[in-house]
Amino acid sequence: MKALVLAGGTGSRLRPFTDTGAKQLLPIANKPVLFYGLEAIAAAGIREAGIVVGRRGAEVREAVGDGGAFGLRVSYLHQERPLGLAHAVLIAREFLGDDDFLLYLGDNYLQEGLTGFAERAAAQPGAARLLLTPVPDPTAFGVAELDARGDVVGLEEKPDRPRSDLALIGVYAFGTDIHEAVRAITPSVRGELEITDAVQWLLDRGLRVRAETTTRPWRDTGSVDDLLEVNRQVLDGIEGRVDGKVDPDSTVLGRVRLAEGAVVRGSRIVGPAVIGAGTVISNSSIGPYTAIAEDCRVEDSAIAHSVLLRGADVEGASRIESSLIGRGAVVAPAPRLPQAHRLVIGDHSKVQLTS
Repeated sequence: MKALVLAGGTGSRLRPFTDTGAKQLLPIANKPVLFYGLEAIAAAGIREAGIVVGRRGAEVREAVGDGGAFGLRVSYLHQERPLGLAHAVLIAREFLGDDDFLLYLGDNYLQEGLTGFAERAAAQPGAARLLLTPVPDPTAFGVAELDARGDVVGLEEKPDRPRSDLALIGVYAFGTDIHEAVRAITPSVRGELEITDAVQWLLDRGLRVRAETTTRPWRDTGSVDDLLEVNRQVLDGIEGRVDGKVDPDSTVLGRVRLAEGAVVRGSRIVGPAVIGAGTVISNSSIGPYTAIAEDCRVEDSAIAHSVLLRGADVEGASRIESSLIGRGAVVAPAPRLPQAHRLVIGDHSKVQLTS
């Protein structure tokens, strides 16, 4: 079995961060979200992965390399523009050959990993296997309808009146029949080749499409709120380790991972939290649920439930919460402007002015 990982797309919901970088490389607990997927693929015993990239492909190549660091052999497949998941399968035909494969969205985070799903797909080969999860608002997702034995009998893309609450979460296993399906379908109203249409093509020809349901945490990190929530989930599972320098005037509480080369002076760090190499924290309060990347500076500030990217600089911020601060961004106090008061005050009045 091979893996096909989608790492293209525009990431419009994560602008302005995706105007200057690939959304799949945004960090979760100081590690790119794409890396979690690649590690899960390798842990499932898959050794060959194709990564579909777009306009930010050079950044993904630089970060992932040949895949050796993950125990993978990685090939890169260029998609001129995001034309749908089924289009990604279409352009990957030569790479995939006649092997069954796992299709995975590179900005997803699945806490349980992929091992069980991949093993069951290999043990019961077929046209397709989909991973589903119940969601409170199915109208925002592709939705699957199942029969009594748990097989898929129909799919709908963001239906107004969904037939179930089981959403597709971007993890699929396919046999070779999918190649004929992606060649046969036509673009949707949004101009994309939809994977739901390809799977429906399989169903319409009587091919069996199995389904699995998970209730374990899953997130598409396509928005700031989702990225912060995944950061919280991952930080909940870290183990503390202090390799950096902490002065006697500082306090470190709970599970804190302080990288070698990081420095904490006169500050309070509350875990779970991670702080990258080269970062200096001075006279500040950090955490909980905060990830600060490499080479940042935080001074006279309080930060919680937030993510700071490499080289961010924060000074004099009385309280920052639920925030994502970009690479090399600077947060500083606004200059105090001279104030003047124009007064028209009646007789015997008393007015108190703030400075």
